[in-house]
Amino acid sequence: MPGGRLTQQERQQIALGLADGLAYAEIARRLDRPTSTITREVMRNGGPVTYRADLAHRATEHRAHRRRQAAPRDASTPPQAHGRDAEAVHAYTETFTTLFMQQGLPKMASRVLACLYTTDEGSLTASALAQRLQVSPASVSKAVTLLEGLNLIRRERDERRRERYVVDNELWYQGMITAARSHAQLAETARQGVRILGPDTPAAVRLENIARFVDFVGESMVRAAEQAREILSTKPATTSEGTD
Repeated sequence: MPGGRLTQQERQQIALGLADGLAYAEIARRLDRPTSTITREVMRNGGPVTYRADLAHRATEHRAHRRRQAAPRDASTPPQAHGRDAEAVHAYTETFTTLFMQQGLPKMASRVLACLYTTDEGSLTASALAQRLQVSPASVSKAVTLLEGLNLIRRERDERRRERYVVDNELWYQGMITAARSHAQLAETARQGVRILGPDTPAAVRLENIARFVDFVGESMVRAAEQAREILSTKPATTSEGTD
């Protein structure tokens, strides 16, 4: 309805219109909306090149939630550990979730990952994730399968033989090593092209430059990952007085 809030379906139509190269005025005409509404919507959410309907809709929901924070807190809201502000924690988790979505993860996988990273334990069971996120166990199962396949989480069994999903520093190390291997494969494939296309040809020079670039980046990633792993796994030394 003209004058009301944009729906998720309308945002999807805006994204399709931008992909087709339509002007804001034409998109507005098709949606029966003022051109200023479309312009403001697109520019507020990354511009015409990076506009994404799902992220734009989520950002709008996030802003609406922030406006509702001024309302009195429900007395039934459970207290946060360590005296944390529940609203501030929720807002931060939403921000973290949106960041993961911007980096290409689906919404549910992003929510699961953000939830795990903002728990003190760094691990949760599937049932605990479903309860915290207020979603079905099937949704959690699909998300954790994707995240585990990307080496962003790992699973382990606790003392009660329950599966728990974990995030820790070792995952970052393994992720960096996996990325470095991917770079090495790209470099090898590029050099195969050099041999096929013939040395010193423009295409071969281009491929050799790609190989050299990703070789350097991959080797740097491995060195940095090894150094970070060593530093983070080493406890700070203390003096006899007990100070660092």
